This record gives sequence, structure tokens and C-alpha cells, in this order.
Amino acid sequence: MIFTGDLGAVGSKAFYELLKNEGVFLKNRHRDCGMMIFDRTSQDVHAGGSGCGCCASVLCSEILNGLRDGKYKNILFMATGALLSPTTVMQKESIPSIAHLVHLRA
Repeated sequence: MIFTGDLGAVGSKAFYELLKNEGVFLKNRHRDCGMMIFDRTSQDVHAGGSGCGCCASVLCSEILNGLRDGKYKNILFMATGALLSPTTVMQKESIPSIAHLVHLRA
């Protein structure tokens, strides 16, 4: 299973499209931490929440418990996030992002 930070619905769709162009189909093996925490139908979350907050919450609950209980055997965990800076935003520059990839196995 591959878990990402908070790509949200928009980012997850783009992720699938990028990989599909390379012949890789991950939709059934990917879960987004932000989409796991928030309910877009009942909460006004727009594109999602905090990637680092969503990752930490899901890692410490679903993922580690799933590894311990045998639900998951092999995890790629990619904590995604944006490096927001008031200066960058005010200057209308692109927002850099960061992602740390961690491989977890049971």
C-alpha cells in the first residue's frame, strides 16, 4: 500500500494520471491520509488539510496498527507537504514542496 500526505482528491487524481501515462495503475494500492481523515461531503475542507498533520495522525493509528495486526505487510509512506512562505506567496512565485519517502515492512 502507498500512503501519501495530503494530495487530496485533486492531487490524487493528478497522481493517478501521471502514473497511468507511464503504464502504472495504483488506484487500488494508494490511500491519501488527508482523504482518510476528512469527509468532503460533510466538511468544508476544499482540497484537504495539513499534509504533515494528516500523515502523523494516520501513521500513528491506521498504518502502525495495520502493520502490527497483519493488515499491511509492505508500506510506502510519503509525507507530502508545501513549504509555505509569506514572501513567496506575496511575490506570486510557485510554492515549493517536499516529500519524504519511508519504506515500512512487517
